[in-house]
Amino acid sequence: MEINRKLPLLALLALVPGCVAQQPAPPPPAPRPTPRVAAMAPPAPVDWRDAPLTPGDWTYRQDAGGSLAAFGEPGASPLMVLRCDRARGMVLLDRAGAASAPLPMTLVTTSMTRTLSATPASGNPPVLRTSFAAKDSALDAMAFSRGRFELEVNGLPTLIVPAWEEIDRVIEDCR
Repeated sequence: MEINRKLPLLALLALVPGCVAQQPAPPPPAPRPTPRVAAMAPPAPVDWRDAPLTPGDWTYRQDAGGSLAAFGEPGASPLMVLRCDRARGMVLLDRAGAASAPLPMTLVTTSMTRTLSATPASGNPPVLRTSFAAKDSALDAMAFSRGRFELEVNGLPTLIVPAWEEIDRVIEDCR
């Protein structure tokens, strides 16, 4: 009989957990926004041989005093001119730009670096001029530089120009 009395009490205790209000499941965490990566410019070349070429092309022509090769964009004034002066046995290098006094000009090829003096020369547009003896090894270094060479003048954009056959033709015309 003792068990019969406890039975209703046990049944009542079995119902108690069902009376307790169940807690709702916690909401899932809000998704984290993914960070936006801004488009970045490619890093600047470490070596001038990896930098992009200055836009333009070489052209070659004979003239009364020898020959010349001009580099620049079609329809625009040349950025650079190599001219054979046969009478003097010299190759003149003109770089577009103006200055009131001579400036250092640095020629960089894959085999050498040479600092030259560039003198303002009359002309329209104005140019800075340096010259080489026809047999100067710097001319060969330009002609045979691995695909390109660099010409730097303080205050002017650096020119990185292709070493095309027009350069070699002017040099050979003077030798």
